[in-house]
Amino acid sequence: MQSKLFFPFTALVLILIMVIYFVVHPSYAKSLEAKYFYEIGEYEEAYELANEAFSLDIYNRMAATIMAQSKTSLKYVKYINEAKSYLQEINKIATHETLSDADRARIKLMSEIVVGGYVKLAPSVITDKALVQEAAKYHEKFEKLLEKVTR
Repeated sequence: MQSKLFFPFTALVLILIMVIYFVVHPSYAKSLEAKYFYEIGEYEEAYELANEAFSLDIYNRMAATIMAQSKTSLKYVKYINEAKSYLQEINKIATHETLSDADRARIKLMSEIVVGGYVKLAPSVITDKALVQEAAKYHEKFEKLLEKVTR
């Protein structure tokens, strides 16, 4: 009877030790906090915490992964914000009764910047799908706009 309980009890004790180490170790504690911020969409905070955790323990793979994912997500956020800004500026230009050649050139340039920026983005499996879809939506809008302006 004792041998039947020995292995499950030993396994439980080892798992408990690993969990305590994971929660108590400063590097992994920061990694868990960074993961939380990443999941709620606070990519800047997640990146900073993951970077701190990684500097405490360079073998902390969780910190390295969160740091890389946060960096990727921040690129998407930057792209989306830039696209929104250009779209607002283009909408202001579009309120004019007629578009001058200079206005067309500005719209074309802004569209080329946004379309070219999308090519540089590289999503991973765990990149937030909403960010990827929103970036794709803006890319499609600016591609259509670029087609209209270059005619």
